[in-house]
Amino acid sequence: MMFNGILSGDLPRSRVLGVVLIAIVLGLLLTPFLLPGAKALNVAAKICIFIVLVASFDLLLGYTGIVSFAHTMFFGIGAYGVAIALNDLGPTWWAVAVGLSGALALSLVLSLVIGLFSLRVKAIFYAMITLAVATAFQTLASQLSDFTGGEDGLSFKIPELLSPAFSLREQPFLGVALDGRLISYYLLAAVTVALFLLMLRIVNSPFGRVLQAIRENPFRAEALGYRTVVYRTASNVLSAGFATLAGALLALWLRYNGPDTSLSFEIMINILLMVVIGGMGTMYGAVVGTTLFIIAENYLQDLLKLASGAVSGVPVLRDLVHPDRWLLWLGLLFVLSVYKFPTGIVGKLRARVRGAA
Repeated sequence: MMFNGILSGDLPRSRVLGVVLIAIVLGLLLTPFLLPGAKALNVAAKICIFIVLVASFDLLLGYTGIVSFAHTMFFGIGAYGVAIALNDLGPTWWAVAVGLSGALALSLVLSLVIGLFSLRVKAIFYAMITLAVATAFQTLASQLSDFTGGEDGLSFKIPELLSPAFSLREQPFLGVALDGRLISYYLLAAVTVALFLLMLRIVNSPFGRVLQAIRENPFRAEALGYRTVVYRTASNVLSAGFATLAGALLALWLRYNGPDTSLSFEIMINILLMVVIGGMGTMYGAVVGTTLFIIAENYLQDLLKLASGAVSGVPVLRDLVHPDRWLLWLGLLFVLSVYKFPTGIVGKLRARVRGAA
């Protein structure tokens, strides 16, 4: 009952999905011990960060029906806020608090202004407006080199507790060094869980039910007395706030931030893919879609290297599975996943359960 309350009554509702989610959570928690090495830890940390980012976009797209291309702008604001503060004020928790507070304030103001002035127009015009604003912000971040580091970005130090040089003890525990990097990872994972559960509670609250009603039929929701512009703007602001927090987590983990790291349009495309693959309007889809996408993105090339070596004597097949073709195979995998799961993996699993009932 307590677990059900934490999830706001929104359980996976599928045994297969429940097993998958438990496997993902356990995998992320045990990554430092099961897969020692910098690459595995970086992949796991990226999954945690993007779960927050993708879930925040699902709050906007999947639950409210708003298509926005400005999501990476708020992601970048969070990353730049922390980066600039730590670069100027030094590696202290006070600098982190100042940078995060300033980034949240800027994101909330911008999202409120964009929402109030743009959400009254048709969906396609709103999408174009957000794309223009995001592009302008990326250009601005690249040009203000004295403030943001320009194209080179900013490298900075983080609080000592999170620094790789910090050590809790000299002897490793189960073969893993108990250093600041490990502390950073588990702090990142804990914040990810807290933010995800908070978003899950929001979408299953009366407020979230209204958002879903607006998504399904805004005219009927308006006729029932709900001011759709107010609710859409509130959803826009909440989504921007969570994206800003995800950006701050990225900056703290990487100890670097630049335009391509947090503001590129490629990140926006990846977010859309993760939401679609996992399943829009499910929240759990953010966990599944993000995990699958990032693992494929980081390990597909290694898998192709093994396959290429195994079929090195077959000319055509050898060329097809060459590691340089990894983007082609990645694209094919996602096309097949969308074809096989048109409502996303989570949507398909839940539909199967409803069909069986």
